[in-house]
Amino acid sequence: MSFSGKILDWYHKNKRVLPWRKTTDPYKIWLSEIILQQTRVAQGTPYYLRFVESFPTVGDLANAKEEQVLKLWQGLGYYSRARNLHAAAKMVMVEYKGKFPDNYKKLLTLKGVGDYTASAISSICFNEPHAVVDGNVYRVLSRYYGIDIPINSTEGIKYFKSLAQKVMNPENIRDYNQAIMEFGAMQCSPKKPLCLLCPLSDSCVALEKGLVDQLPVKLKKTKVSNRYFNYLIPIYKDAKNNKFTILQQRKGKGIWQNLWEFPLIESKASLELNDVIAGSNAVFDGAVVKDIHIYNDMDIVHKLSHQHLHTKFWIVDIEADLTNKIPVEKVTEFPVPVLIADFIKAFKF
Repeated sequence: MSFSGKILDWYHKNKRVLPWRKTTDPYKIWLSEIILQQTRVAQGTPYYLRFVESFPTVGDLANAKEEQVLKLWQGLGYYSRARNLHAAAKMVMVEYKGKFPDNYKKLLTLKGVGDYTASAISSICFNEPHAVVDGNVYRVLSRYYGIDIPINSTEGIKYFKSLAQKVMNPENIRDYNQAIMEFGAMQCSPKKPLCLLCPLSDSCVALEKGLVDQLPVKLKKTKVSNRYFNYLIPIYKDAKNNKFTILQQRKGKGIWQNLWEFPLIESKASLELNDVIAGSNAVFDGAVVKDIHIYNDMDIVHKLSHQHLHTKFWIVDIEADLTNKIPVEKVTEFPVPVLIADFIKAFKF
């Protein structure tokens, strides 16, 4: 049996039951592919179900407000995916008159859709002969064929795409692409792959040469930078003892674009109370600060792909009224980064 034949045979016996496998609707397949980028299936599945429920059609998604989309996305990270998702839905409605693109070339015109996503949608929905190459596929091919070309190099990307295209099963492209990704996720996993029970074990180069743990090869990652965030949580009580606070929207490029957060002082190193007191005057534009105290004694280190955010939350009691204030009960309605969402959940206003 051929390489692709063994992969397909394994898939038909072992595939997981996943909601997007019950459809060939390109809108729903596209949703699943965008959500599952940089996301585990177990984490992404409830988000997929919520998106399908909230936006049953691409038109529903296109007509939604960006804040609705970001709020539904909250917790998945890489928020540019959500913004691209929204923009692409609008493109479908305007440029394709509401009909989702039905081939690889057209799919590539959508915001946030690259070779992998276009290959996945065109093969699964329209059975087009475009091989998918994701992290799982890189791992399976590099191990089985014993290839040590870095998978994140220009040479590696081209080489593995070409190889994936050559070994693809031409008779059942739809299932094969899903099969090799599933095989990499469940059988040929990054750690503790099930080599002894693998249908490819008799001809796997990495297994034969003892290279399973060394493949695939990656170029070294970008150096991680450290940033120091000091969030000021203003709390103002009116005459009726109602509590108010402030949220601000992040603008410009960078992390968390268009998400909401509490007033922020970013510094080059960890700040002490006196530093925060001095900085709070500018933040609150002369409002009378009655008291400031630290919420978390130890920095919360929030890790992003290339940044570590060393974070402190400072509770600020305000005596005078706040500009642009919101009732504290409303903070959960705003789309915020996970770091802020975790604080809101833990802190009792």
